[in-house]
Amino acid sequence: MSHNTFGHLFRVTTFGESHGPAIGCVVDGCPPGIELTEADIQPWLDKRRPGQSKFVTQRQEADAVKILSGVFQDERMAAQLTTGTPIGLLIENTDQRSKDYGDIRDKFRPGHADYTYDAKYGVRDYRGGGRQSARETATRVAAGAIARKVLEKLYGKVTIRGALVQMGTQKIVRANWSWDAVNANPFFCPDAKAATEWETYLEGIRKNGSSVGAIIEVVAEGIPAGLGAPVYAKLDNELASALMSINAVKGVEIGDGFATAAMTGEENADEMRMGADGKPEFLANHAGGILGGISTGQPIVARFAVKPTSSILSPRKTIDRAGAEADIITKGRHDPCVGIRAVPVGEAMMACVLADQALRHRGQVG
Repeated sequence: MSHNTFGHLFRVTTFGESHGPAIGCVVDGCPPGIELTEADIQPWLDKRRPGQSKFVTQRQEADAVKILSGVFQDERMAAQLTTGTPIGLLIENTDQRSKDYGDIRDKFRPGHADYTYDAKYGVRDYRGGGRQSARETATRVAAGAIARKVLEKLYGKVTIRGALVQMGTQKIVRANWSWDAVNANPFFCPDAKAATEWETYLEGIRKNGSSVGAIIEVVAEGIPAGLGAPVYAKLDNELASALMSINAVKGVEIGDGFATAAMTGEENADEMRMGADGKPEFLANHAGGILGGISTGQPIVARFAVKPTSSILSPRKTIDRAGAEADIITKGRHDPCVGIRAVPVGEAMMACVLADQALRHRGQVG
């Protein structure tokens, strides 16, 4: 299987399957001299980790990361530093229940990648989806933690935060937005009132053995103007590609996105004035912090839509590998809204793209 690597100067290669012994990644291109230990990575993995509430899969994984290479410290060094060589990261799988998938060995789950994977490769690991599984995203979160360290090294304080702004048919009220609320509920919801209502809503979905989709918004602050390029390395094009690569994502928009189709030129224009600090001051941010593929210095804003989890308990019509018609029920431990745990994944992919673009920008213009 090819295409397991993304990025240019900051490159990430992921490996492993949902029910294999471990998953992991190799991060290449991280500059030397950056302080890095497992403790810098673990908090981000803990944010994504399964089994933390009844509203996500009950698979119990510690997701404890091990750094295998790319760092060094001896008795004369105050801290462990990156060496500039590939950083190997490993996360062991400890709570697989492969027997849950025995009944679907030869059946294709509707809405899942089973059929297309089998059509392409002729063989598939049906246990938890194998390489198709969202379990792979833990490695992206680990890589994203390193990307954040790179951005901090280059630009100082950089903040990348995500929030769930819609679950199924339920939306937040933007006037109620509070970043403090995001980590105070199990949904990463910035609207505390909406989060309370979502508990009842998703509990009903979960008890019915069904699932719903979600929309996640990710915002990066502290990124200077100038990242990206105007043609084939547009910052928004690479960001959209990275977010679209996350499991179950079916749509991405930057800034006001599809809403701009209903705007006039006057409404959409991000007007400018000169700020007191001698830098341009934008009066709006409909473009999401990116113009002509290049960052403006404003907050970079992206949203992505996650479809409902395909593995559900409701009987669905399908076929098997022999072409016979069948019904299927997917047993096991699944997220009633996989979009919840996609929030830290979206943050990580934003961080990786920005770190890659920042290193390329430094290489071209100093």
